[in-house]
Amino acid sequence: MAYDNLYLPYNIHFETLDEFPPGKSQRHFFELVYILSGAGEHCINQHSFSYGENHMFLITPQDCSRFTIAKTTRFFFLRFSNIYLEQNGLLPENIRRLEFILQHANHKPGCILKNQSDKALVRPMVEALIREAVNRDLYDREITQQLVNTLIVVVARNIAKYLPEKVDGASEEKIIDILNYIQANIYDPERLRAAVIAQHSGISEHYLGRYFKKHCGETMQGYINSYKATLIEHRLKHSDRRINEIVTELGFTDESHLNKFFKAHRGISPRQYRARLL
Repeated sequence: MAYDNLYLPYNIHFETLDEFPPGKSQRHFFELVYILSGAGEHCINQHSFSYGENHMFLITPQDCSRFTIAKTTRFFFLRFSNIYLEQNGLLPENIRRLEFILQHANHKPGCILKNQSDKALVRPMVEALIREAVNRDLYDREITQQLVNTLIVVVARNIAKYLPEKVDGASEEKIIDILNYIQANIYDPERLRAAVIAQHSGISEHYLGRYFKKHCGETMQGYINSYKATLIEHRLKHSDRRINEIVTELGFTDESHLNKFFKAHRGISPRQYRARLL
């Protein structure tokens, strides 16, 4: 059974399968796949992982993904078609969390729920989403949106807790806090100045750059630029926003500034990039 709403940036689908149809590999934007029961193998980008009950996978449009079912499997899909719809959709902060998830998804096999307590939290939410889809009771749409928003936060937490790879137990909380701060303020250049981030994190400005590179393997400015370039790319691919709207949203001074920045990171202008998608 499917619960699709063309006016929302996501749709929910769930079904029981003995064989996974080839067409299921075609996705809009990206999807979360949760295994309610069953067993088999998930192959993503030529790497395989044996799946089972309560596993959740993140699949992006760039991934080559295939499920091989060994035991009848109940699948739950949360598919995101256009996260940039502003009305009747996701909370603005959760759109930014989705962008964070996309930026940091490792595109490797395996369950994305690393936090054991979250595994117990996710299943009741998935089952509640299915109930709302089946019953279509009073306020089902509002409840569904709340559950989807909560699920996004849980997924973002599980990805954030295990990034970057070089983070160790002693420094994890502080470096993740810095990454979260950058992600939350990527739209405001003034808040991304080293002095401001240093003040926020409680690390001296002199040491901040070395600290970031030590734990993330790249410079802080390099990370910020890469993240911002990816956000521009997402909007060009997955929204109909005009270039001047992207300029305003991401804090560029004008379209020329955006063009120069994007060319430096992608080799072509935003308009050329979008034209190639047509």
